Parts: sequence; structure tokens; C-alpha cells
Amino acid sequence: MKLDIIGDIHGCFHEFHELTKQLNYDWTSGFPIHPQGRRLAFVGDLTDRGPQSLKVIEVVWKLVIKEKLAFYTPGNHCNKLYRYFIGNKVQVTHGLETTVAEYEALDSKNQSRIKKMFIELYEQNPLHQVLDDGQLVIAHAGIREDYIGKENSKVKTFVLYGDITGEKHPDGSPIRRDWAKHYKGNRTIVYGHTPVKEPRILNNTYNIDTGAVFGGKLTALQYPEMTLVSVPSTMPFVAEKFKEIL
Repeated sequence: MKLDIIGDIHGCFHEFHELTKQLNYDWTSGFPIHPQGRRLAFVGDLTDRGPQSLKVIEVVWKLVIKEKLAFYTPGNHCNKLYRYFIGNKVQVTHGLETTVAEYEALDSKNQSRIKKMFIELYEQNPLHQVLDDGQLVIAHAGIREDYIGKENSKVKTFVLYGDITGEKHPDGSPIRRDWAKHYKGNRTIVYGHTPVKEPRILNNTYNIDTGAVFGGKLTALQYPEMTLVSVPSTMPFVAEKFKEIL
């Protein structure tokens, strides 16, 4: 199994397009296909804050659902957008407002199309992916070793939000424990969620959210080669978004 695992895109379609081109994917058909049969995988948070969230949804839906050429697991922003689309009451804040603005600018036919695509994408994929005969795990915010392969409320909270303490930073964002520091497993865990200026490699875990939407870069991890490939972001740099994990 040869994969190119993409970090948090957050609506940065341009960076996604450039990164896949750098990875030798061909867009002739309107979505990225690798000539040697490599597949893309996504750590979640496809949307919000960036300028082209709906375009990202369309391409990922095509790859994952229609063509079955890629793997996807949702992030917390995906979960919130899903809840918005199914009619739950959510606060249209923390980046969701940008995706909603794009959505509301569409006519009703295209709104229905995008909504159906995203609901299908979310509902037909697991909260974390276990691949390559169990040797590779992709989970948006990471995962504890004893949670791998399980589906319950504790696992859901962990993979979407990380190992949260219940306390918050002054800006309202949750304080998270550094679960990767204590990971002792043999499986490779690839995740994102917490923006880092450079990919963080620790104890066979890889945080590849390099803050594309905050002016960092969009990063891919090539598996099983474990090569990192990045493209710079075109978004303004927001230094305070790159936090250290406690």
C-alpha cells in the first residue's frame, strides 16, 4: 500500500492542487490520479477558514466515494459541518462561517448537491482509518493505542479533539495533553489538528498539520517511504495559531 497522506486542508484548494502536482498526481480528469497507482488519504478538516472549502469537498468526495481512490477520516471541523448540514443547532463560528458563506452563495440545486456529497462522505467513513494490515492508523487529532479499532464516545472525542483536559486557553481553545509523548505502540499514527510549523515526529507518530490556512504550509507524508513533502501557503501568516502542546 502506497499512500500520500495530506494534512489539514481547511479550504486551501490551491495548496492542495499544488501539493498533489508536486507528488506527481495528474489532474487531467478533474481530480488527482497518480500514474503509479498511489492513493491519497486525508486526516480531516477539509473545510473552514480557507477560500475554497466546497471545491475541496467536491474533489475529496469524488476520490473517496465515487472513484474509491482515496481514504478519508473526519476532523472536528468536518463533524461540525456535518451537524450543520443535518440541521443540528451549531454556532457558525471558528471558520464554519466561511464555508457557510460559500454554501449560501450557491443556488438551491447546488446547495443540495454539496450537502448530499458531504453527508455521504462523512457518514460512509470511519472516525479513524486502520490501514496496511493494521500497521498504519490515520486519526484527525491522534489516538491512544488502546482506542485503535474501537468506536465509542470517548474514542470519538479523542480522535476529533485530541486528549483534552477540559480546561481552555485564554482564546477559548481547549488545552490538550501531549498523548504522542506517551505513545509506545508499533503502529504508525498519522494525524493533524494542532498546527505546527514543521511536521512533528515522535514515537512513531506524525503530526502533519503544518497550518496551511494560517500561512504555514500544506504537508503530505508519503507512506511507507515516510518522506515529507510540503508546499507553502498563500494565506497570511498567523503566528499565534501555532501552539505548543502541553
